[in-house]
Parts: sequence; structure tokens; C-alpha cells
Amino acid sequence: MAARATTLAQGFSQKLMLEMYDKDLSGIITNTDYEGEINGVGSKLNILNFDRVSEKTYADSAMSADSLTENNAQLVIDQYKAFYWKEKTLANWLSYVKNPHPTIVSQVANERNKNKDTYLFGLYGDIGAGNRVGTDHADGTVSIAATTGVVTGSGTNFTAAMVGKGFQADGHTTWYRVKTYTSPTQITIEDDKDDVTSAYTGGVIVGSSTYTIEAATVVNITVSNLLQYVGQLKKKLDLAEGNGYNSVPDTDRFLIVPPEFEYNLVRASGVALHVPDVYSELVKKGFITELLGFKVFRSNRLSGDNTDGYHIIAGHPNWMTYAEKVLEARIEEDLIGDFGAAYKDLFVYGAKVTDPRRHFATELFATFA
Repeated sequence: MAARATTLAQGFSQKLMLEMYDKDLSGIITNTDYEGEINGVGSKLNILNFDRVSEKTYADSAMSADSLTENNAQLVIDQYKAFYWKEKTLANWLSYVKNPHPTIVSQVANERNKNKDTYLFGLYGDIGAGNRVGTDHADGTVSIAATTGVVTGSGTNFTAAMVGKGFQADGHTTWYRVKTYTSPTQITIEDDKDDVTSAYTGGVIVGSSTYTIEAATVVNITVSNLLQYVGQLKKKLDLAEGNGYNSVPDTDRFLIVPPEFEYNLVRASGVALHVPDVYSELVKKGFITELLGFKVFRSNRLSGDNTDGYHIIAGHPNWMTYAEKVLEARIEEDLIGDFGAAYKDLFVYGAKVTDPRRHFATELFATFA
């Protein structure tokens, strides 16, 4: 009896995962480079990388050596999910549905898929500063303290909603991000890094300097400007290496959009929706078309809405590393004091965007006409 229960539990687990993988987008927007390692060690894995070593021009004289700088990021499995349900013998006999199991398996698979997608799409805040598209904010002028990153403004109209957005002032050579909000005329900024202790290294910015806070509010997408904004997302990725970040490959780029985007897309001039035969299997995942090098997928699970704005994500799978594991799946064949069976499983997962990969994705903060 015990051996049979083990075999049935294994079959149940594989069926559940097969249903889920047939529909979810985790394999489109993430990589699983470290999944095997983290499954072997537990809930946390340290991922190391080194800062770039620059090639020098040799002038037939002694050179100064670069120091190797090691960075440590952690992929943490912190999402713990489970299903547990009973299928009772008498209830099955009385019901029109004599074998509810396949239907329930499909339902829980879709529910798990929804929760996974919602979690992954919710990491839009880990997109690199300077890689957001929306309506920028540039009211007034600012000065910035040398090491604290305190920004003192005049007529700036800062808001708490700007926390996490990219910030760049006249005199900066890279983008920083808003760390905290204090008042309409004071915020604090920091380096756009999560894997090291928070710091600001952008130096003093003197008073009356202009600045930009990216995508502070939404941009409204219409039939006439849709391609323009998709082009801006593409440009952000294309210019990553030129801006001092890692180069983003041209292949396997994705764009996840809400249904309202598709409605505008089909009415936009100069756009012909086409699904090549090679991508026919992707249709069940919400694949719409290819557009400016992006594979475009429709999803109802993006963060936001058409009132406050969708956080639309475009990028490359190298942006986010993801790992998951079914820790246990079991069938209780003998319900104590009752007749029937119970099914349960424990599923864990987590994701990480390391600092060197933050600019492998872009965000469009938008509503749709």
C-alpha cells in the first residue's frame, strides 16, 4: 500500500507541473541558471561576480594594475505555496462529475501560474534606473549634498510616489534612484544598487541645477503613438552597453503587455499581426506577435491597472534569475474515519535581479486610450 501511494503522488505532482508550464511565462522572462545549485543547498544561494576589468592602451611603459572587486548577490527562495484538497467518495457518487480530479488539477495549476506570474511581474521595481519610460518630472531646480544624497529643491513638487524612480541631475554622468521622500522640496537619492550597502557616490550638485525623475507619472498610449513608445523601450536596451552597462542580446527579447495594448495594436497603422509557425506553441502563453525585435505576450497579471497605470515590462531573460522546487507531493489514500482521498503538495520559489543585470529590462508606465 505504501509503495502505491508513493507512485501515485509522483504522478500527481508531474501532472500539476505539466499543466502549469504549458501556460506560464516564467520561462520567457527569466533564466534558471542557478536553479540546480539552490535546490541542492536550501533556501539561499550566494551569487558572486567581479566588476569589469578595463582594457588599457599600452604605451611601452609600466601600467597600473586594476584591483579585483567582488560583488555578492543572494537568490533567496522566499515564496512558500501549497495546495490541499479532498475528493470524497460519496460526494463523487452523488455529483454529476464522477471524476473531478482532472478538472481540479487544471484549476490549481492555473491558480499557481497566476500567483507565479503576479510575483515575477511585481519585481518591476528592480529595473535599472534610467530604463523607465513614462512622463518625466522636472519641476524646479535642485542641489545635492556630497555623501548623503540629500536633494534640496526649489519648486520641485516631489511626491512619495517617486521613491524607487530613476533620478539624474545636470552634472551627473549616470542615473541614481530616489531612496526616500521627506517633503515636496526634499528627497534622498542613492546609487542604483541592491547588492551592496546603500550609498550615494554622485558628488556635490550645486544649487539651481536641473534634473529629471523618470516616469514619475503615466503616459497615455494611443493608436498613433504606440509604436513610438515601444521604440523607446527598444532604444533603452540597445543603448545599455553604450551607457556603461552589460550589453543586452538582440535575441529572445520579450514584451509583456495588458489586453488594452493589444486592442490598440490591432488598430495601429503600419502594424500587421503575424504569428510565425515556429511560435505557434507560444500562443497558449499569450503570444500576440513580434514587434521591433520583441516577442509580445498578453497578460492580465501585470502590476497596475488602466486607471493608475500599468507597469509594462520589456527585456531579456538574463534580467531575472528564478528557481523553484516541489518539496513534497503526497496523496492521503485513507481518510481517517471517512472515504476518499486527499491531495497536497508544497511548492517553493524565488527570484533575483542582480545589480549587473538591472538594465536587461525596461518599464513602460502607461495607461491606454
